[in-house]
Amino acid sequence: MLLTKYTHACVRLERDGHVLVLDPGNFSEVDRALDGAGTVLITHEHEDHVDRERLPSAILAMPELQVYGPAGVAEELRALVPEAAARIHASDSGTRFSVPGFDVRTFGGQHALIHPHIPMVANIGYLINDEVYHPGDSFIVPHGLQVPTVLVPIHAPWSKVGEVIDFVTAVRAERAFPIHDGLLNSAGKGIVEKHVKSFGERYGTRYEHLEPGQSVTL
Repeated sequence: MLLTKYTHACVRLERDGHVLVLDPGNFSEVDRALDGAGTVLITHEHEDHVDRERLPSAILAMPELQVYGPAGVAEELRALVPEAAARIHASDSGTRFSVPGFDVRTFGGQHALIHPHIPMVANIGYLINDEVYHPGDSFIVPHGLQVPTVLVPIHAPWSKVGEVIDFVTAVRAERAFPIHDGLLNSAGKGIVEKHVKSFGERYGTRYEHLEPGQSVTL
C-alpha cells in the first residue's frame, strides 16, 4: 500500500489500483489527492478536514466516488450535491465496512476538547486494512489490536506536545508519520518531531517525517 501525505491532515492511500483519501481539507492539495480516488473518508466537520468547495465539485465530476463521514458532515454534503446523495454515507464509531480495495474500521466518536465554550463535534478515527490509523482530531487509541502505522496529529489548538507524545507511546505502532502540522513553521515542527521521535523509539515506534507530496510504501 502506498501512502502519500499532503499538506496538513490529508492522506492518500493506493492499493491494487484503488485509491482512498482521508480528510481532503482546505489546507490541502485536494484536486491532486482526489485524482482517481474511489473513496473519501472524512473524520469531522472542520474545514481543514473537509473542503466544502472542492470536494462537492469532485463528487459531481467523479460518478464512482463514494464519501463517508459523520452524520452531520454527510447531511451537509448531501444538501450541497443532492444529485449524489446516494453516494454520501454517514459513518459512526465502532463499525466495520468495506470499500473497493480497502477494509475500514472506525473508532472514537468525538473531537478533542478545544475549550469548554466551543461546542464539541463528532469525530471518527479510521483504521484502514488493519494497517493505517488516522485519528482525525483526537488522541483516541484503537482498542483490542496492534496498529502497525499511526498518523500523528503533530499540532493543533486542542493539543500540547506532551499529549502528542502520550498518544504515540500509547498506540505503540511500528511506524508513525505526521499529520495536522499545517499550523507550524519548520522550526516549530522540528521541535515537536524531535520529541515524538525520541520518546517513540523508547516504546518501539519509528517516527518518520514526511513532506507534503512525499510517498512511502507500507
